[in-house]
Amino acid sequence: MRGLGFLGRVAAFSGMMMAAAVPAHAQAIKLWTLNFANDSANQAFQSIIKQFETANPGMTVQVETRGVDEHKAALRVAAGSDQGPDIFFSWAGLGLGGEFVKSGLALPMDKYYAQYKWDDEFLPAADIFSKQYAGGRYGVPYSFHGEALYYNKALFAKAGITSEPKTYADLLADADKLAAAGIPAITFGGTVNWHVMRLLDEILETQCGAEKHDALMTMQASWASEPCATKSFTEFHNWSSKYFLKPFMGIGQDQSFNLFLAGRAGMMLEGDWLVGQLKQNNKLADYGLFLFPTGGSRLYGFSEYNYISSKSKNPDVAAKFLDFLASKDVQQAHLGDFGSISINKNVKYTSTEPLDQEWVKIFNEVNGTFVNGDQAFPLDVTTEYWRIINEVASDNLDPSKAAAELQKFIGNRK
Repeated sequence: MRGLGFLGRVAAFSGMMMAAAVPAHAQAIKLWTLNFANDSANQAFQSIIKQFETANPGMTVQVETRGVDEHKAALRVAAGSDQGPDIFFSWAGLGLGGEFVKSGLALPMDKYYAQYKWDDEFLPAADIFSKQYAGGRYGVPYSFHGEALYYNKALFAKAGITSEPKTYADLLADADKLAAAGIPAITFGGTVNWHVMRLLDEILETQCGAEKHDALMTMQASWASEPCATKSFTEFHNWSSKYFLKPFMGIGQDQSFNLFLAGRAGMMLEGDWLVGQLKQNNKLADYGLFLFPTGGSRLYGFSEYNYISSKSKNPDVAAKFLDFLASKDVQQAHLGDFGSISINKNVKYTSTEPLDQEWVKIFNEVNGTFVNGDQAFPLDVTTEYWRIINEVASDNLDPSKAAAELQKFIGNRK
């Protein structure tokens, strides 16, 4: 302990005593997750872990956090080795969490769903993704999010916009008003493929309608044969050429948010988690939100999941922690830290923040959901979808040819 000083030696000694007090059969689990942009989520997660460890002596949870791309890369390495976490975060759906189900990294969790009666706890809209796979149920909901258009009230007023748009035509008219006032209508970060993708997903729902959109995303309908698919890429290009804050291809989503916060663009297409970020920056009163006016009643959104790894030596401890995390009492105590809506259907909503109340209203009124393209598609199709979107946005691909090019890739899959 040389060089620690008196207080340092006391702390080190106390640490050794605490370590000595832990039973030899202590059960430690390792959890890999994201370093979330919302600090309240990171802090709440650490608080929940401490509560779990206090309630379960001898059980410890070691957390490793990474950025989105680094996290995905680490999981792909883990899938091909004999090492890895006990629990890992990923998104629900065939194209994201499904990659790790297919690779064998995720453990079937049917017995834990029965043991903990999770179907009685989870929101059905979030819970459904665990049932997408052959051979069992994989993962449990961590969060459920809706996505909508946030807008800067002052910039809307400056452009002469006096009410939120009710139709897609209204939205285009507002985008034109913003452009005429010298205000970019919307901001995206192009270095992360999934951010710009959100706009095309919403336009597809608008142009194709729910049934045809679903058929395209499940690859049951031909992108080349559906005129609405080509129309969607054309509309998307109209947005990227006329209404985007530029340059956008060289910045990430976090930089895009900072520009939005600085008043550089009128709108941003983000999830309910943005409420926490606006609150963190003392900007809640400056922004409003509305659903993208697709003409339908479905909510654009997705669920984030935690999965137990097939490499875990303590899967029962991992399941016990996930049950604690999802419990009504824990979710109620941390309502708003992970998003405006809890994945536990039994919590009560008490926030007085207008944007939180707006989200609760939205979740109560929507009729069904449609998910982000990278959760609907398998990974290889997602990658091609992103490539084509980026090519159209960068003026390197004629939007009239984009849908046919995507269908060609789908048709050539083995």
